[in-house]
Amino acid sequence: MTTQIINGNVLMPSGKWLGNASVLIEDSKIKNIMTGDECFADNVIDACGGYVMPGGIDLHVHGGGGADFMEATREAFVTAAEAHRRHGTTSILPTMASSTVESMHRAARVCDELMSDPRSGIIGLHFEGPYFAPGMAGGQIPENIHMPDSGEYRGFVEAHPCIRRWDASPELPGALEFASYMSSKGVVAGLAHTAATAAQVEDGFNAGFSLATHFFNAMTTSHKVGPYKHEGTVEGVLLIDDFDVEVIADGIHVPAPMLRLLYKIKGAGHICLVTDAQACSASDTDKAFDPRVVIYNGVCMLADHSAIAGSCATMDRLIRTYVHDAGVPLAEVSRMASETPARVMGIFDRKGSLMAGKDADIMIMDKNLNLTHVLMMGEEVDLTAGA
Repeated sequence: MTTQIINGNVLMPSGKWLGNASVLIEDSKIKNIMTGDECFADNVIDACGGYVMPGGIDLHVHGGGGADFMEATREAFVTAAEAHRRHGTTSILPTMASSTVESMHRAARVCDELMSDPRSGIIGLHFEGPYFAPGMAGGQIPENIHMPDSGEYRGFVEAHPCIRRWDASPELPGALEFASYMSSKGVVAGLAHTAATAAQVEDGFNAGFSLATHFFNAMTTSHKVGPYKHEGTVEGVLLIDDFDVEVIADGIHVPAPMLRLLYKIKGAGHICLVTDAQACSASDTDKAFDPRVVIYNGVCMLADHSAIAGSCATMDRLIRTYVHDAGVPLAEVSRMASETPARVMGIFDRKGSLMAGKDADIMIMDKNLNLTHVLMMGEEVDLTAGA
């Protein structure tokens, strides 16, 4: 089966747009990118002058389509992944918030099974916790939070090859050993829910922490202790050039001026767009999986409004926000949605950019950045399904 996207502005790996271009797809792979109007395929998709970009890669997402990965069932995983696919996310890293050992094992078993099928779009499993600073729990379930346990995390990683990312607070006892172990196993160690100082951030980076989770959120920034100014976790991460960050670019978790500032400091090569989406995302439901959480002002919050507890965002919305509100060029924002996450997860050899030989994971947006088409592994996604 061959498919050809024609009449598009195609984003090339160089970061430049190739006008009046087409992408030829054979089965699940990109075969060629070329200019001109000649067609070579059985199936033709007219981009109508829109933007042809790599599919989004979401490294932090709790659910969607009314399903939550905390349910730890195959149905929930498939439902949420398919819901986000209709909004441009062609590769997804399901996220489990701090949970019980039993729930974590159930979710990992489901994920191990689904990862055996490349068309599932699932590229691994992400544990957000439970090794967090108690005072920085935010929307996490406090009862599930505890100190790093080497026997526990080693057992999980040895038992479940799907585990590709695990977040913790670097200032906790045993956290540096945790990061070192994760790094040695090829698991991304994320820094999260933390009050770490700049020195503790640096120690964490040297030990193996490499990605700052939902940057600006659930971490400290410049503050006063008595009459004196002190740096926070934010400044510690910004001072390390090679420390990658993920950001919930919905314009609510992080306002547009801060998104623009982050881009000016870190650049697209060190920023990953993430939704941190809950079950309400890509859905008509107004309920979250966690009974403590309500939907308010476009985000998920604890019912007492003491903390934000995730988003209702989708990948296409993040892209529009970063371009329209923060004023960053689309080509650079696309890198944050695709190329940088692929590099962070070690899958850039097959995903994250448009070039011959890579998986045909593609999104097409019109001039107003509305999503018009999504292809995953060469197959067109029905954007109206579930609507």
